[in-house]
Formats: sequence, structure tokens, C-alpha cells
Amino acid sequence: MTARLLSKQTEPKRIFIVDDHPVFREGLVGLIKREGDLTVCGEANDARQAMAAFERAKFDLLLVDISLPGKSGLELIRDIRAVRPNTAVLVISMHDESLYAERVLRAGGRGYIMKQEGPEKILQAIRQVLQGEVSDRIMDAFSNRRARTSSPIARLTDREFEVLRLIGQGKDSRGIAKQLNLSVKTVDAHRGHIKDKLDIKSGTELICYAARWLETQRPAGK
Repeated sequence: MTARLLSKQTEPKRIFIVDDHPVFREGLVGLIKREGDLTVCGEANDARQAMAAFERAKFDLLLVDISLPGKSGLELIRDIRAVRPNTAVLVISMHDESLYAERVLRAGGRGYIMKQEGPEKILQAIRQVLQGEVSDRIMDAFSNRRARTSSPIARLTDREFEVLRLIGQGKDSRGIAKQLNLSVKTVDAHRGHIKDKLDIKSGTELICYAARWLETQRPAGK
């Protein structure tokens, strides 16, 4: 009985990874599997594959990218939390946490780590979230943004927010549609909703607004 209990207590924590970059995902798998207390129990390329796998997968932590084909990582977090409300979620992304901290917290995520961080910081964030804590990085970023919560940007849906960010990067509707795996018509509809919510009259004004806004989101020194 004691041996069985001890074995159960020392089982490695199971991590499910959702990221559409196979090389990066492979690197994460290798990093995690080198740790005796962690293991990878599943992988998915996008939200659709992930939700299908979740029906049979048992995991302790969902490690998910923000930018996925089709549904975004934020939408996936909301979907999984709706059926598994106690799921621990750590976002790992190329985007600075200052852009997404508040939205990740609202969606139900507990942590945020940038892909550029070193292996030790990634592992630290994983263990912190597994322990039921909210990661230091996401709390710092959220605290720094609290004064901006009255911004009209806060009224945008997560998908509209993503489209605005890509407009700010100089992408047109076709480029955004390809990156998000949406139709051009759907992207144009999102652009219309963004203009309405931000009281913007023209497409040119939207492009200028998005570029200026994106520039203000970059932390000093970056």
C-alpha cells in the first residue's frame, strides 16, 4: 500500500502542447522530457486537433501558443476551461506579454512565457503554474496595464484584437486571412466591427491607428 502510494505521488506531471510550429514543439518536448518530474502526454497543431485529443487525454497542464491556425490560443483556453474548469494553462508565445497578459488572465490562463526565454525560465514557469500559482511575468504585465483598462481596445473581442495587431504590422486582409486561416470576407467583417467600436471612419485611418497603437505597446528598450 505504501509503495503504491509513493509511486502515485512521484508520477511525472503530464503536459499537453498546442503549437503549430513542429520544430519549436519538438524542442519543447525534448526539454520537458529531460526533466524527471515532467512528461509530454500529447501534442496538437491547432485548436481543432487539441479539442479532439482532449476527449481522451489526461493532462495536468496545457501549454499553448496564442497564434494558431483557425481558432486562436485564447479561444482554445476558453473552450477547454468551459469543459475542464480546473485546467492549468500556460501560454507560450512570440508576442510580448504586455499585449496579451490581461486577455490571457480573463480567458483562464495562469501564466505567460515568451518563446525567446531560456530553457530554465520556461521550466520555472511550467512548475509555477503546476503549483497553482499565477506566473510572475503575467502578473507584472497585468499590473503595468491596469491603468489602460478604460481604453476602447478593451471592447474588442479576442479575434478582433488579433486582427488589429496584424493590421498594425502592415498586413492586408488577404495576408491576415492566410495567417489566421479565415476567409477574406470574415477578416473584412472583423475590420468593420473594429472601426465601429473604435469610432474609425476609413480603412486608411484604421491602418494608421493600428500602427500607432502597436508601437505604444512595445516596452521601453525593445
